[in-house]
Amino acid sequence: MPSLEQLLIVTGVLLLLAVLASKASNKLGIPALLLFLLIGMVAGSEGPGKIPFDNASLAQFAGVIALAFILFAGGLDSSWPSVSPVLWQGLSLASIGVFLTAFLAGSFAAYLFNLSWLQGLLLGSIVSSTDAAAVFSVLRSQRISLKGRMQPLLEFESGTNDPMAVFLTLGLVQVLTLPGHGLVLLVPLFAEQMGIGAVVGFAAGKSGVWLMNWIKLDVEGLYTAITVCIVLLGYGVTAALGGSGFLAVYLAGLVMGNSDFVHRRSLTRFHDGLSWLMQIALFLVLGLLVFPSRLIPLAAVSVLFTFFLIVVARPVSVFVALALAKLHFRQKLFVSWVGLRGAVPIVLATFPLLGGVPQADLYFNIVFFTVAISVLVQGTTIGWVAKRLNLEIPSSGTDRRFPPGVAEIWIGPESPAAGKQLVTLHIPRDAHIMLLARGSEHLLPRGSTILNVGDILSVVATPEALAKVRAILGTNSKS
Repeated sequence: MPSLEQLLIVTGVLLLLAVLASKASNKLGIPALLLFLLIGMVAGSEGPGKIPFDNASLAQFAGVIALAFILFAGGLDSSWPSVSPVLWQGLSLASIGVFLTAFLAGSFAAYLFNLSWLQGLLLGSIVSSTDAAAVFSVLRSQRISLKGRMQPLLEFESGTNDPMAVFLTLGLVQVLTLPGHGLVLLVPLFAEQMGIGAVVGFAAGKSGVWLMNWIKLDVEGLYTAITVCIVLLGYGVTAALGGSGFLAVYLAGLVMGNSDFVHRRSLTRFHDGLSWLMQIALFLVLGLLVFPSRLIPLAAVSVLFTFFLIVVARPVSVFVALALAKLHFRQKLFVSWVGLRGAVPIVLATFPLLGGVPQADLYFNIVFFTVAISVLVQGTTIGWVAKRLNLEIPSSGTDRRFPPGVAEIWIGPESPAAGKQLVTLHIPRDAHIMLLARGSEHLLPRGSTILNVGDILSVVATPEALAKVRAILGTNSKS
C-alpha cells in the first residue's frame, strides 16, 4: 500500500504530464484527450509506471463526478440565443440519432462478435452518444470557428445525448441481468429519467441564480462553492429520484449561463478550468484501468467495428434525424463526421462490469479501442474536413465573437441604471464592461457593483450589443 506522500507525488506528476501533453497536442495535431489516455496506460500496471489499478467501481465513481462537472461547464458556457435556433435539430440528434446509432452498431456488433442481439444492442448503446468533453475540447482547443449554426448544434447535441445513452445502457443491463424483464421496461424508464432530469435541472438552475444574487457573500471565492454544490445536489437529487443526473446538471448550467447573477464571468472561467481538470483526471483514471495485453487480441475486429460506427451507423443516424432540417448536404456530412466518442462510452462500459453482465470485459476493451480510434481519426481531422466542406470561418487572429467596438458611457442623474447592481441590468453577453471610473478611482466592476451617478464605464462590445448597453445605461457617450 503506497504512502500518502507517494500518492501525492504520483498524482502531481501525472497531472503535470497531462498539462504538458495538452500543450504538446496543439503542436502535434493530436487531441489532448488521447494523450491523457496514453499517459494513464503508460503509468498503469502493464506500463513502465507499474501503478496497480483494477477498480471499476472507483473508475465509475470518478467518471460520473467528472462528467457532471464537464456537462455543467458546457451548459454554463452555452448561449441560449445560439442554442434556440438549433433546439429541435439537437434534440432529434440526441434522441432519434442516438437510438438509431445504438440499433445499427448493436446489430453489427452482434454479428461481428457472435453475441446475442440484446448483448450487441448493449454494446451499441454504450458507444451511441458523442462525447461532450471530446467535442468541447477539440473544437475549442483547435480554435475551430464554424459557419452558420454548426458549432452550437454540435455542442448542444453532445451535451444532451449522454442521458439517452445512459438510459439505454442502464435499461439493457437490467434486461440482461434481471429475469423476466423485456424491452418494454425501457418505455417507463425513459419517461422517468428524462422527465425528472428536466424538471430538477431547470429548478436547480433557477434556484442557483436566485441564491447567487440573494446571499451576498463577503468572500468572492465562496461563490464557487455554491456552484459546486449545485452540481453535486443537482446530480445527486435527480439520481435519487430515478432521473437522469447528467441531463439535470447540463440544464442547470444552461439556465444559469443564460441568466444574470453575480460573478458570472469569473465563475464561467472557473468551471472551464475545472472542466479541463476533470477531463484530465477522468482520462488518466480510465487509462490506468486498461490492460494493453487484453486489447491486442481484439484489435482487428475492434477496428472493423469502429469503422462501421464512423462510416455507416453515425452518418445514417444523422441523415435520418436531420431529414427535415434545413441544412445542406455538406453540413449534415460534417455533423456525421464530428461524432467523437470519448470518456462517456468508457464510463458506461463500467456498468456491465459492475452489473454482472456476461462478457463484460469484452465490452470494455472494445469500447476503449473505439474511443481511441475515434479521437485519433476524427479528432485530428475535424479542421481539415471543415475546410474541405467550406464550413470553417477563416481565422483573423482575433476572437470573431467580439469585434472591436469601444465606448465610454457616463451615468447621468437621469440614468435608469443609477443605484442598481450591474447584475440586475441584463447586460448583453457580447458586451464587456472593462473598467469603471469613479472620480479619481478606477475600479474593476463586478456583478455586485452598484452604479453611481457620475460613473464612467469603459465598454467593449459588438455594435449591436453596444447599442443595447447604451439603452440600458443611458445614451451619454464620450467616444
